[in-house]
Amino acid sequence: MAKNWSAAGNAFCEAAKLHLHLQRKHDAATNFVDGGNAFKKADPQEAIHFLNRAIEIYTEIGLFTIAVKHHLWTAEIYKSELVDVEKAIAHYEQAADYYRGEESHSSANKCWLKVTTYAAQLEQYPKVAEIYEQVGTTAMDCPFLNYSAKEYFKAALCHFCLNMLNAKLVVTEYKEMFPDFSDSRECKLVKKLLEAFEEQNVDVYSVPGTPYED
Repeated sequence: MAKNWSAAGNAFCEAAKLHLHLQRKHDAATNFVDGGNAFKKADPQEAIHFLNRAIEIYTEIGLFTIAVKHHLWTAEIYKSELVDVEKAIAHYEQAADYYRGEESHSSANKCWLKVTTYAAQLEQYPKVAEIYEQVGTTAMDCPFLNYSAKEYFKAALCHFCLNMLNAKLVVTEYKEMFPDFSDSRECKLVKKLLEAFEEQNVDVYSVPGTPYED
């Protein structure tokens, strides 16, 4: 109530230690989370320390869904408070792995797409392309997640950033893997971009009325 966040966080830590001594692991994890929430307002790095303790316990006792929630929270702290994109990526990746283990493919894909956003900022294009391909393949196998064309399109753009010839090859592969990709606006656009680059035709990039207007 006095907004003495560090003192509150330390009190929660002491409570968590007592619960651990009494073998009450779930209660200990809850207190570590409360401590992390308190420290988030005063010391984000210390908040992450508490959250990691909670994640360890939830993982140990098999509560992966709760562990995922705190991996995502930790990723947000790294991204927003500490501006450490690489560590944020690591927590999004772990969350995605847990979701995939629970057969929650939609949630896993959301985490992987978070990874692509921040990995692209670090220009980790091979990694980003691989994830888009993975998400696209998952979507292709599931009618409820059928946005494969967009993910293959983004993967092709990542390859384009690295090597134009390789980008042309993967587009051909995507068309064979996912026939609907051939007739998509995304495929038409990436083919136009590749042709324009090959011809060194800068004007094509600024011509209105392209086949992809979103």
